[in-house]
Amino acid sequence: MEKEIKDKAIAVTGGAQGIGYQIAHHFLKNGAAKVIVLDILENSGIEAVKTLNEEHGPEKAVFFKCDVTRDLETVSSEILSKYKIDVFVNNAGVLDETSLRKTMEINVIAVVEWGMKFWNYMRKNNGGFGGTIINIASIYGYVSDPWFVYYKTSKHAVMGFTKTLGHSYNYEKTGVRVFAVCPGFTDTKLLEKKELFEDTEEVTKFLETRYLQKVETVGQAVVDMFKVAKSGTAWVTQNEEPIAEISY
Repeated sequence: MEKEIKDKAIAVTGGAQGIGYQIAHHFLKNGAAKVIVLDILENSGIEAVKTLNEEHGPEKAVFFKCDVTRDLETVSSEILSKYKIDVFVNNAGVLDETSLRKTMEINVIAVVEWGMKFWNYMRKNNGGFGGTIINIASIYGYVSDPWFVYYKTSKHAVMGFTKTLGHSYNYEKTGVRVFAVCPGFTDTKLLEKKELFEDTEEVTKFLETRYLQKVETVGQAVVDMFKVAKSGTAWVTQNEEPIAEISY
């Protein structure tokens, strides 16, 4: 039943726009009972939930304003007092090569803290019902090139976190499945206001040669992965191609 979407409640960080919004949309489209959208952008979050409810039915989506680096205890406590969460999606992230600390706080520390919070909540050997944690990583969690040093380092950490927490030993003990999603180059706001580490002109030329897949493609891909992924695995979606498991 863990790979069945119908009637499940999904929580998505960074869910107000881009990939996070599309993940919320596609889970509801495939039968989820409810989606909890968490985002620091209040106006965007309210608008996103309004649109989701208009399309999928009243009260299918709810919004919680949330800074993932500050609001873990207060927001998670409020959510878990109201809803039984079956799937938690660690999606919030940044691309900012001017700040190592900001990158690590959002892309790594918050991912680990929120992931562990919901893992402990879901684990069967702690009174939970099992569940799934999905960490949104990147092809930069395993692909090498000379740029995006901070971002790439953070996504390698997400892959390590996923592989360790999702290890078969932990899965068999807890009943909590953990897997990673590695989108290729995607047309999101992440690339609109990028701060480059160095070689700005060269990086710009490089990005111009990349095919940018649509955020809708990633949203559907996450749903497809949810239906087949084993714990501790990582999956790629890029160039509008079928999903594929990564050997890493």
